[in-house]
Amino acid sequence: MRLLYHVLIQLGFDPRKTVRSLRGIPAFLRDLRDYKRRARGVPGAMPITALYPIMHERYVSNGDLDPHYFYMDLWAARRIYARRPERHVDIGSSISGFVSHLLTFMSVELVDVRPSEGLIDGLSTLVADGTTLTPYADGSVDSISSLHAAEHFGLGRYGDPVNPIGHIQFMKSLARVVKPGGRLYFAVPCGKERLMFNAQRVISPHTIVEAVGLPLVSFSCVTDDRKFHRDCGIEVVENEVFGCGMFEFTKN
Repeated sequence: MRLLYHVLIQLGFDPRKTVRSLRGIPAFLRDLRDYKRRARGVPGAMPITALYPIMHERYVSNGDLDPHYFYMDLWAARRIYARRPERHVDIGSSISGFVSHLLTFMSVELVDVRPSEGLIDGLSTLVADGTTLTPYADGSVDSISSLHAAEHFGLGRYGDPVNPIGHIQFMKSLARVVKPGGRLYFAVPCGKERLMFNAQRVISPHTIVEAVGLPLVSFSCVTDDRKFHRDCGIEVVENEVFGCGMFEFTKN
């Protein structure tokens, strides 16, 4: 059942939202009738000319958020803020989420297979292939991140070439460019390995540790029950259906 639930989520169908919306139909109709009644003869009251029903939000708390992105973005941003590197490079993370967090206190070099120009001061962009990261020399980057991006590599979803081992090549390229003593912040869906073509992969934490091949400084995760586990072992997430593993690596 958990697998079916996550497949529906990836297809854009949220079962929880649907149930809440159905539950909200009577309240919506009641409020619509009440608004029409109260608006009669009220100067400046906008007439209802079109309906745009949103019926689920009265049944969710303000904290009903995506636990992967909420915990992951804060996890990485806080660690980078604590180190305050002079330079930070990010590959493929959310611009509106994680990257915007970093831009409040430092500049960011953003690498993506898709162009993104002229966004905001402090953000420089580079179109490059993440599986090779050829613009960066070995051991040249002190601080580098990639959050919820590697699982898409090699699936063609974003216009990149289809490559069954694209995610492995990307992880090895990340390890190559990290400067000795530097940090790599890496996060992806973690658990029992499976492919959901062409959306993404779920990757075993053991596969990640082996592919990166660098010492693991810390690990945190979000499990299927939406709970955040700080500074735990990778075994916590190894059997999840769609967890989120957050890895902090260094290079000796």
